[in-house]
Amino acid sequence: MKIGITCYPTYGGSGVIATELGKGLALRGHQVHFISYALPFRLNSFVENVVFHEVEMSSYPLFEFPLYTLALASKMVEVAKFEHLDLLHVHYAIPHASSAYLAKQMINGSQNLKIVTTLHGTDITLVGLEPSFLPLVKFSIEESDGVTAVSRFLKEKTLTNYDINKDIEVIPNFVDTQHFKPTVANCIKNRLAAEGEKIMIHTSNFRQVKRVTDVIKIFDIVQKEIPSKLLLVGDGPDRSECERLTRQLDLQDKVKFLGKQEGLVEILSCSDLFLIPSQSESFGLSALEAMACGLPVISSSVGGLPELVRHNETGFIAEIGDVERMAKYAIDLLTNQKKYEMFSKKSRERAVNVFDISKIVPLYENYYKKILEA
Repeated sequence: MKIGITCYPTYGGSGVIATELGKGLALRGHQVHFISYALPFRLNSFVENVVFHEVEMSSYPLFEFPLYTLALASKMVEVAKFEHLDLLHVHYAIPHASSAYLAKQMINGSQNLKIVTTLHGTDITLVGLEPSFLPLVKFSIEESDGVTAVSRFLKEKTLTNYDINKDIEVIPNFVDTQHFKPTVANCIKNRLAAEGEKIMIHTSNFRQVKRVTDVIKIFDIVQKEIPSKLLLVGDGPDRSECERLTRQLDLQDKVKFLGKQEGLVEILSCSDLFLIPSQSESFGLSALEAMACGLPVISSSVGGLPELVRHNETGFIAEIGDVERMAKYAIDLLTNQKKYEMFSKKSRERAVNVFDISKIVPLYENYYKKILEA
């Protein structure tokens, strides 16, 4: 098949999944064309059968704001025509699905281009519920030839919020467990926790819904009983507030802000426990990457997290904001070596057996065939 993929190229779960999916499809012999305003950050090496097409943005005095949606639609038309695409797979409803709809209308009659839209979360749970965007998101979903969601939770949320009668296929996020796997990272661990402390870790874009301040509060309780360090990976609008809270709790020497990192596998492998107390989480890709590296996960009971984390098996689940209970779970695991090793093993097994890329990419491949044959 000849497949066009559009995603946000920056750090974020939707861009990661879209890029890894494209690479996986290319390795299976399909021709994949990425269409975006910048090279996806996970597309950092040559992959046979993968081509990148940059959306060129022009500025005119007449236009106060850049017209990315229209520029993207034009580039989609160009790539679809000259590369003879079979379908466009767009990740994130706004504005990619609406741009794909425009592109399909512009080439209507000359080619039977199909559109598959994958919903990742905030395009539905946050952006989509903004009243001004709601009609656009609803229309884009209904006009797509196929729609997938990364969790059962997100599927039900979409059907309820937009009152649509459309079949949505649930295809979960995935991870390459050959890349994300436990590694010997003692040298890194010795530098991050020189005294042999336990290491807790959280990775995110530091938005308010991630509740990173709760991570710090959980750690504050744990470190009073267990010598430990906290690693915070990522950056975003809440980072300054998190740094302020760290100083307020006098944890400057125990909490390390690492910013955005490429070597995530090494950092995860030297850690002991992953925390994700989010207020909203449609799937929890960062938690899956941690599980693939053998880390038990302590999470909130929201969104798609209960579909990923098995309570009292691969980690623990607590209510949003229940910092004390999450800290109690963390202390329980970090003070019981036998139990910890069992949870660690189960986390890795669940990532490999259920969410490995080799199991999920064929699901997308079969779904494409179904849409093309419809």
